[in-house]
Amino acid sequence: MKFNLILGAALALSTLGAQAAGLDLSRYQLSATHQIDRLDSLGGMGLEASAVTYAADRGTLFVVGDEGKGVVEITRTGTVVGTMALNWAGTGSTNNDAEGLTYMGNGQLALVDERPQRAYSFTFANGGTQALGTTPYATISNYSASNIGIEGISYDARNGSFVTVKQDNDPLRPSRGPQEVRAGSLSFGLGTGTTSLPILFDATLLGLDSLSDVQVLSGVNSLSGSDLDNLLILSLDSRKLVEVTRTGQLVSSLDLSGLTTQGIEGVTVDEKGVIYVVAEQAQDAGAPLNATSTLFVLSAPAPAVPEPETFGLLVAGLAALGVAARRRRG
Repeated sequence: MKFNLILGAALALSTLGAQAAGLDLSRYQLSATHQIDRLDSLGGMGLEASAVTYAADRGTLFVVGDEGKGVVEITRTGTVVGTMALNWAGTGSTNNDAEGLTYMGNGQLALVDERPQRAYSFTFANGGTQALGTTPYATISNYSASNIGIEGISYDARNGSFVTVKQDNDPLRPSRGPQEVRAGSLSFGLGTGTTSLPILFDATLLGLDSLSDVQVLSGVNSLSGSDLDNLLILSLDSRKLVEVTRTGQLVSSLDLSGLTTQGIEGVTVDEKGVIYVVAEQAQDAGAPLNATSTLFVLSAPAPAVPEPETFGLLVAGLAALGVAARRRRG
């Protein structure tokens, strides 16, 4: 009887503690789909959603389109609550290719121009215009400008560091650089910003056809310990979202191929572990005239609560363990 109780306690403890490491993306499913307000309602922003970031102190999301016309603040159900235009004069940018966006708190954003691999730092002002030509920036890497440059950036509030992803390599043009994941501190300045953020790990370990965005998980309340260091990495071409460690080891993954035929280019997560991805509007020949960028909300069911008899078994088993320990001491 004693052995059975002890075994029952061990099994109960195992059941209570049996939780996959990290977010466990295999548990996630689509919980909501929201169309971001019609393009003509955004004051000419021309949004083709390419990046999204969560602002915990505002409870909202910020989205940028790869046309680089502006940053849009939306609710977590896709309603636009604010816009800020971008003026690229004096930047030397050839395509104004805004592909990465991250929130740093107190209204401050870092926006990535993909081809020159620059991140601009500024404070969001609803209804305003940000002149990027006079905005502090940091250079992430120094490869030849191309459309396979920096696609994503994420800010880690624990230490003020950043993680970035470079989309891919071009075997015929090695000067454009390889697929990369980088991490470290950025120093923003006018013409004097950081260059060459250090490589975090070998990106080929991920086995992804492209890297489209990255999100740190340090702000998720349910995570602890080393899980707080994990990253979400999105791949448009593989149509997959993966959770990885900072050495490139796979923790979990989620197949996005059945979510939409639109191009999914941005990912972020809130403090509850709810994941938000954005896709640019359909632009093929059959696309509707009023096509919009889309916000997809992915969430995981709450963990099952153990039955009362499980707790009873646990208490009985622990009591038996205590009796056995006292007898050994006697």
